[in-house]
Amino acid sequence: MAARETDNPRIRLASSGQEAVIEADKWVPGSYQLVVDGTPQSHVNLDDPTNLFFEYVQRIGHVIDEVRTPGQPITAVHLGAGALTLPRYIEATRPGSRQQVVELEQDLVDFVREHLPWSKRAAIRVRYGDAREVLGRFPKGLAGSVDLVIVDIFSGARTPAHVTSIEFYREAAALLSPDGILVINIADGPGLAFARGQAATVQDAVGHVAVLAEAQILKGRRFGNVVLIGSNAELPMHFIPRLLAGGPHPAKAVAGAELRQFLAGASVVTDETAVPSPTPAQTIFQVRSGN
Repeated sequence: MAARETDNPRIRLASSGQEAVIEADKWVPGSYQLVVDGTPQSHVNLDDPTNLFFEYVQRIGHVIDEVRTPGQPITAVHLGAGALTLPRYIEATRPGSRQQVVELEQDLVDFVREHLPWSKRAAIRVRYGDAREVLGRFPKGLAGSVDLVIVDIFSGARTPAHVTSIEFYREAAALLSPDGILVINIADGPGLAFARGQAATVQDAVGHVAVLAEAQILKGRRFGNVVLIGSNAELPMHFIPRLLAGGPHPAKAVAGAELRQFLAGASVVTDETAVPSPTPAQTIFQVRSGN
């Protein structure tokens, strides 16, 4: 494949002006990392798409495994593409799934498709544009029929403000089937003010939410990724022990009475009050791309 023949292919993205680089994983044969603006965005194992590398992606993978009947096809919408790690995972673990992927930068998808191609059998349609704008252009028949919506939108190391508000989450949730699952990846640091605001906002949008992350992150002791799980129906909390058991460890889930305590004092985010996610220290996520 092209990625194996080219040393760290790179491109300057037209929309953002950021540089995207594909780097081979020195330790896992057949694996590559997509780095955008110095921040690792995706990790893909071309030989085994079920091999998920990043901690938060593994947690989302466990949620995917619990949706509907294991191994059966689902309908999924991905807001944010990266290197299509999770669409590849769904195709590998649930062949025949119908998937829609939304990405702002078409040249990024073209770059990934060239160097890290995915299965031609996969029923993956890629739509281009701002996630919030594209939501309004989805076929009307998709509304209320989607099993899984994954929101993983970053510009560099931060989530843009306009995809953190109640107005945005209501649009995304409108795609869900009555018991469909909304999964959101965010990043926050000590104090977790952003994460608590996002959890309160998702709960207001869909009614039911749980929070999943590494224990030290949820204790507010370090910066990292937090996965929010939401649904219009009561969440099947029996799957929480399996999500935790699946790792990475140590894992913690916040729900029920503990969630109410976690959300205490957090306000629902609106378009008027929305801000981008906090900027991590450069040492947290950023890497130096190889030459």
